[in-house]
Amino acid sequence: MHDVNANGASIPALGFGTWTLKGEEAAHLVTHALNSGYRHIDTAALYENEEAVGEGIASADIDRGDVFLTTKVWTTDLAEGDFQRSIEASLERLGVDQVDLALIHWPSKAVPLRETVLALNDVLERGLTRHIGVSNFPVRLLDEAVALSANPLVCNQCEYHPFLNQDAVIAACRKHGMAFVSYCPLARDSDLLTGEPVSSLAAKYGRTAGQIVLRWHVQQEGVVAIPRTRTPARVIENSQVFDFELTGDDMATISALGTRNMRICDYDFGPDEWD
Repeated sequence: MHDVNANGASIPALGFGTWTLKGEEAAHLVTHALNSGYRHIDTAALYENEEAVGEGIASADIDRGDVFLTTKVWTTDLAEGDFQRSIEASLERLGVDQVDLALIHWPSKAVPLRETVLALNDVLERGLTRHIGVSNFPVRLLDEAVALSANPLVCNQCEYHPFLNQDAVIAACRKHGMAFVSYCPLARDSDLLTGEPVSSLAAKYGRTAGQIVLRWHVQQEGVVAIPRTRTPARVIENSQVFDFELTGDDMATISALGTRNMRICDYDFGPDEWD
């Protein structure tokens, strides 16, 4: 696996996502992922699995210092004071002294962004996290957050898969020296993996459809992918994407699917306008 360097952070280009995983299953899969070569684990206060994720990390055959651990603060806790308490509670649940990356999970329509960014910088300066960033920020808000932050933001984590064109947001991340982290990278519950051109490319390269799509992600400059699976064999399979390369034409053919503009995570509390 390789890392994406972003404003001083070295983020493993492939991570293990834990959204919807709970309890013993979450702990077991996190341990399995780390023992299989992953070095990047993604969770959030909202996922209600931080205790299990922490147990999974502690049970793995690698040192905590070798794991890039991300958590996020939910929209109800973005005010000054609430934000810091949320991170402190996450650390306690995870059983760690600091996380590697703390994110604003979604921008708020109620709490001023300046207030939240100041709190985000405070948890960094207090050593509760090594790096800070945002999630689900369209370009306008990303530019505003960067301007408000005294310390560099290292990533914007957003939904991204071949059915959703994110060129504008990725370009903004590159402009600011940030990584773009893709969640839902395989466009869950869609026909992406069974349809064209992915199925034909899987046959061409002798790979699974999931490997083709994940390779498409990590082959893009500054892009990190955090797939989630409940299947132990697929945890390993998803990680095996660094020993082949898609041609430029094949990359473009996959990217052309973005005209579908299919957004899976579009909620009332989210931004009013996406790029």
